[in-house]
Amino acid sequence: MAEAAIPEPDRAEGCPHPRETRLRFGQGPAEAAYLQSVAAGRLHHAWALTGPAGIGKATLAWAMARHLAAGGRAPDLPTDPDSAIYRRSLQLAEPAIALVRRAWDDKAKRLKTQIGVEEIRKLQGHFTLSAADGGWRVAIIDAADEMTVAAANALLKQLEEPPRRAVLLLVCHRPAGLLPTIRSRCRTLPVPPLGSSDLMAALAALDRAVPDDPLLTPLSAGSVGEAVRLIDGGGLALYRRILALLGAMPGCDRG
Repeated sequence: MAEAAIPEPDRAEGCPHPRETRLRFGQGPAEAAYLQSVAAGRLHHAWALTGPAGIGKATLAWAMARHLAAGGRAPDLPTDPDSAIYRRSLQLAEPAIALVRRAWDDKAKRLKTQIGVEEIRKLQGHFTLSAADGGWRVAIIDAADEMTVAAANALLKQLEEPPRRAVLLLVCHRPAGLLPTIRSRCRTLPVPPLGSSDLMAALAALDRAVPDDPLLTPLSAGSVGEAVRLIDGGGLALYRRILALLGAMPGCDRG
């Protein structure tokens, strides 16, 4: 299968990949917590970005990774699409940033269902290289709760002896799916679901025709990815049909 045709497991259907998304919505507190840690010289070697899928955790992780690859000295997260780091990272060619995700199974001709131990072991080589221009070596694991037990144990060894000027960013949809020993060695960075205004702004940034329906935010649980699926799949209309059917049933307790 051609490389260009291989699906990306960390990209929501109908949305650009997080590394391609420059605009961020509803993540101000999480961004501020990270930037304060860097400014104070207390940057943790591992961060667990937690929250439901599709709310922008990976987009934030890529912004943090680019910030660190550039030295981590800027007071804000980068948004310049013309920077060399941004252009290289779009092509997955930025040497300071490694991406760990479910791999393609050539034999089965499909994506693997979990992140294997061999993907985690590749990070050892990444972190042994020296970062250029005073920057950091960064790895994004998306999603960390998709690791096999062997992969999680291999990651734990790296967390126990973190390399110098290296940072791990774990995108976690289900933090309970991580080993407790991994969670205890990460600084948790909660990323909340988007409110209605932020969700609408994020969908507008995708050039989406957003329906004027108050059900979109609660049904999507503040997730851009879920909102896109609802819109593309006709989920809002289907939900209203279900409500109408239930409402027409005599003596039905809607709750």
